[in-house]
Amino acid sequence: MGKSTADTQHEPLQLDTSPVDVWVGVPLGGGQMKDPVAANDIRRWAQGMQNSNPLYYDESLAEAPDGRFGELVAPQSFAVCTDDSHGAAPAIQGNIPGTHMLFGGDEWWFYGPRIRPGDKITRSRMLFDYKVTQTGFAGPTMFSRGDTEYVNQFGEFLCKQRSTSIRYLAEEARKRAQFNEEKDPAWSEDQLMEIERKKMTYFQNVQAGINQRKLQVTAGEQLPERLIGPHTIASFTTEWRAYPFTIWHTFRPDGLPSSLYEAGWLPEMARDFDKGAVDPTHLDGLYHGPSRGHVQQEYAQLIGLPRAYGYGASMGAWMLDYIGNWGGIWSDIIHSKFSYRSPAMTGDLTLLKGEVTSVKEDPMSGQPLAVVQITMTNQDDAVLASGGAEVRLPTAELPQPERR
Repeated sequence: MGKSTADTQHEPLQLDTSPVDVWVGVPLGGGQMKDPVAANDIRRWAQGMQNSNPLYYDESLAEAPDGRFGELVAPQSFAVCTDDSHGAAPAIQGNIPGTHMLFGGDEWWFYGPRIRPGDKITRSRMLFDYKVTQTGFAGPTMFSRGDTEYVNQFGEFLCKQRSTSIRYLAEEARKRAQFNEEKDPAWSEDQLMEIERKKMTYFQNVQAGINQRKLQVTAGEQLPERLIGPHTIASFTTEWRAYPFTIWHTFRPDGLPSSLYEAGWLPEMARDFDKGAVDPTHLDGLYHGPSRGHVQQEYAQLIGLPRAYGYGASMGAWMLDYIGNWGGIWSDIIHSKFSYRSPAMTGDLTLLKGEVTSVKEDPMSGQPLAVVQITMTNQDDAVLASGGAEVRLPTAELPQPERR
């Protein structure tokens, strides 16, 4: 794994991964949220992810007598936004000059407790492993996995995220130009109206099932289709602002080591901490720094993509929300594993479809456990992401609503 970068007739391009080796298995540092989770953090998250499930923004429904928690709680997708790097920092360690990264996937284990207003969430982080593969996108490409564990103020483990980062040489990706559609697709007014009609139908059905227990699930059941988009600079910006770390000084370093900010970023995509001490926009990531390609086409093209594009963490949230909306508030996602193949880009429509492939008994609780497979595509049927989840379903004999 430790060969030097070279590009000759006799030797293919290589990545020197020796700077990464020293970080594997090392407890890593990063930011910790200064303040407890607020109700408006949860509402902003639902809004940013375009998840119009009122349980996550309308406390009158969440507090209903037949509700499960008796108060506003966060969707299970919310955990990732309590971190300062989408949970990806543990998978971006070691200096490899000239590289950028894309999200490659997430695996989640959920342990039971939900995040509520007032919770103080802390995280621990570690680089798990990595491998280098030759890809058509950028030649030698590192797929590195890092773990983030989320714990609340009571010492309860909420969940663990194993994030995959795709690290690659930006110059090589530009040369190969695998993605080259620089213009957004065009949509007619009739098409846009039909998209909006389908979105409305989806969330009308979600609202009709508020606080109901999903008791009848069988293999072969199709999840209702969900549409998101067409994506715009505005929608990507709204997503970005749903992450609390994009607000000035919401996190403080925990003092443990990390090489995240010295990972070999291109100068145009690096944060400037000296300027940021005077003007925090230089640490924002979107105006300046590694995320500016999400909303600025010239920087998207600098890293090998044709136009502004969406966030891997949001793709994972869309899939978790999609499953959570189907299962309802009385169900729990206990494990999921998603692979991200291509980002959502401006002008594109995202479509989510799913199927229950089996229903078995959860050995821990004795409750039904549904295995659900999800595929996320764009309007041209290109697969953006896919994967599966295990969903613990309620029974008619469940105890009374859970109150903290």
